Amino acid sequence: MDDCANPQDGSGDPAFGRMTTGVSLTAIAAVSASGVIGDGKGLLWNLPEDFARFKRVTMGGLLVMGRRTYESLGGALPGRTSVVLTRNANWTPTQTKGCEVLVASSVEEIGAILASHPDQRWWCIGGGEIYRTLWEYTTHLDITEVKQAYNGTVTFPTIGPEWKETSREPHEQFDFVTYERVGPEARKALEALIGYEG
Repeated sequence: MDDCANPQDGSGDPAFGRMTTGVSLTAIAAVSASGVIGDGKGLLWNLPEDFARFKRVTMGGLLVMGRRTYESLGGALPGRTSVVLTRNANWTPTQTKGCEVLVASSVEEIGAILASHPDQRWWCIGGGEIYRTLWEYTTHLDITEVKQAYNGTVTFPTIGPEWKETSREPHEQFDFVTYERVGPEARKALEALIGYEG
């Protein structure tokens, strides 16, 4: 049976599904103590619990990512819609695995795609440039805070005072932490991007 056509129900996890407080875009990432998320070549750490949680909470959702992230994943992730932002007009996704893979060349095109998928939860999964491109529209963060510092060229945007921590699940090597943006600016920007008039 096609996993993409029949995604597993992740509704048992509190992070699954659309937010009940309005439109939302959640950036999800594993971030080291030095702010590094990668070196542009491969994974810097191996945390099976993080991989399992990522799959669980994003299942059934829509994932916005850059081309390099899509290719580093080996193609589409089953049970989820992939939206790939790339400046390469000639790029065509491979390894779609029967999943819905959409290509956008601008933030405005991403907004139109999000608007056409209102029943899925929207995630930004990287890489570093994509997080920054969509930062002003990002309303929530789902962060695996890796306690060790790593060296690398790819970093996550600074989580400053405009973010309020809403939950923390501690582990030995990392913590699962969620944040919500303080104030309405990001949500209003996201609503404008998708043409929401609710």
